[in-house]
Amino acid sequence: MLYPVPLRHSLICLSLCLLSACADQQANQQNTAASATPAPSTAATASKPSNADVAPAQSFAQWLAQFRQQALDAGIQPAIFDQAFAGVSPDEAVVKADNSQPEFTRPVWEYLDGAISAARVRRGQAMLNEHATTLAAIEQAYGVDRQALVAIWGMESSFGQFTGDKSVIRSLASLAYEGRRPAFAQTQLLAALQILQHGDVPSSQLLGSWAGAMGQTQFIPSTYNHYAVDFDGDGRRNIWTSPADALASAANYLRSSGWQQGQPWGVEVTLPESFDYALADADIRKPLNEWRALGVKNLPPDFAQARASLLLPAGYRGPAFLVLDNFRAILKYNNSTSYALAVGLLSERLLNGGQVLAKWPRDDLPLSRAQRIVLQEQLSSKGFNPGGVDGIIGANSRKAIRSYQQSLGWPADGYPNQALLQKLISTL
Repeated sequence: MLYPVPLRHSLICLSLCLLSACADQQANQQNTAASATPAPSTAATASKPSNADVAPAQSFAQWLAQFRQQALDAGIQPAIFDQAFAGVSPDEAVVKADNSQPEFTRPVWEYLDGAISAARVRRGQAMLNEHATTLAAIEQAYGVDRQALVAIWGMESSFGQFTGDKSVIRSLASLAYEGRRPAFAQTQLLAALQILQHGDVPSSQLLGSWAGAMGQTQFIPSTYNHYAVDFDGDGRRNIWTSPADALASAANYLRSSGWQQGQPWGVEVTLPESFDYALADADIRKPLNEWRALGVKNLPPDFAQARASLLLPAGYRGPAFLVLDNFRAILKYNNSTSYALAVGLLSERLLNGGQVLAKWPRDDLPLSRAQRIVLQEQLSSKGFNPGGVDGIIGANSRKAIRSYQQSLGWPADGYPNQALLQKLISTL
């Protein structure tokens, strides 16, 4: 049978991906620091397609002149702007990092192996003791549990050891000039100039990651402007070198995101046989007592009316969790379920808990980006709308997967794996 050209191209790419999956998976087995995560953001942004080979339509000098006028119109003082941009030129390393998309996404169990390493747990426990007085005061002021703050601190910067050494102004200017999300980068660049104008930090010390995330809690500039606090009382909001300011700022952000003091982030649970896995949807929230009535076991005795969602991070073959408000607050800090799960488990591990009892399906090979695109294309061709073909398995793609799984009579857990992909392409 002769397939349409786009489909033939996808299938050729898929065949190559399947042949090289084992080799690529081996390259993917790197337990890198889990601190390399997106910074908290207060606004959703849209990305434009990456095309590193297309030159910008105007020179950097032309772009800078236009942006200078916009910044001045927004209230930035000319002297502040000119000092911040003195000698600034595009950083090609930043643009390259922005345009680099990993071919494979690490499975959640590999991510957790790196995030909750024994060394990180020991260091976090030492930080709990060393900063006990400060953490107690922050907990009292903001109602955020100290172990959660220390877990985020460890995830974001390895407890202040790795905060980034790139000029935030130069990085964001590079991204605003020729990055994938210029409007978002320009908004953050303006926020960074407001930080300088406020006087919290000189431009020489306004340092962060290539993406512009700053300090020990890796705030982006707009998040800093809204939520950073001066907790040590020195007159400056210093999330770079003051653990008190950094931790209190994170607590302020989490409180604003709905953190409930003393409530668990979630709990590992056991599901009954013949359970309806389609209930594993972040949009479905039921009180814990309703989950109990459905046969879910190992629920905490308290918080019966707390509303929880069922999370199956590795599908029905892996561990199951009921997650509550605090999990959702962590997601607002970083919208990744793997990240939020790591923070939750690490916070418990710091208190000698947090052991996952169920086994992870470590025999599952992750789908490459090309394979995820083919999966989305095939779901769409069969009438199951994944919401776009971009290789990102988001909420819409999971809903489409659930619907397709239900049509097959499979457990509808919304989890994309090699077996699902093979079934999709075998029915062409």
